[in-house]
Amino acid sequence: MRVRFGADRESDQGMSRPIRVLFVCTHNSARSQMAEALLRREGGPQFEAVSAGTEATGVNPLAVQALAEVGIDWSGARSKSVTEFLNHRFDYVVTVCDRARESCPVFPGARNTLHWDLDDPAEVEGSEADKLAAFVATRDEIESRLELFIERARRPSTPEPPTASPA
Repeated sequence: MRVRFGADRESDQGMSRPIRVLFVCTHNSARSQMAEALLRREGGPQFEAVSAGTEATGVNPLAVQALAEVGIDWSGARSKSVTEFLNHRFDYVVTVCDRARESCPVFPGARNTLHWDLDDPAEVEGSEADKLAAFVATRDEIESRLELFIERARRPSTPEPPTASPA
C-alpha cells in the first residue's frame, strides 16, 4: 500500500488531513511493522501509518503470524529504510527500540517524537511456540500503547489559556 504525504494538516477543501505517523526500529522486521499494521486498523482513516528501520532487513514471519491471529493480513509487507522517508513530514515519529532512538535521535520533518522501548521478540530463544508467544506479547503491548496514543493524537491542538498575572 502506497501512502502519500503532504505538507500540512489541511487539504485544499478545508478538510483535515490524516495524522501521519512513522514507526522506527532497527530492522523494520517486527515491532515497527506490527505498530504500522495495528495503527492502520485501529486508527482508521484519521491516521496514515508507515514504518521503517535504520538497517532494514526483512519482515519477520512470526510478526506476520502474530498479526494474522488478530485478523490482519500482513503477508505482503516489506521492510523499508528510514532514508525512504527523510523528505516527508510526519505528525509523529515513534521509535520502538533504544537502538533506533540512538541511531535516529532527530528525524527531519517530525512535529512530535515519542519513544516506546519495546523488547525485541526476535531475540527470544526457545521453541517456535515460545518465540511466537514473544511476538504476541509485543503485539499486545503495542495495541495497549496505541489505544492511549490514538486518543491523545485525535485531540485537536489548542493553545494554552493565558495565565493570570498577579495584581
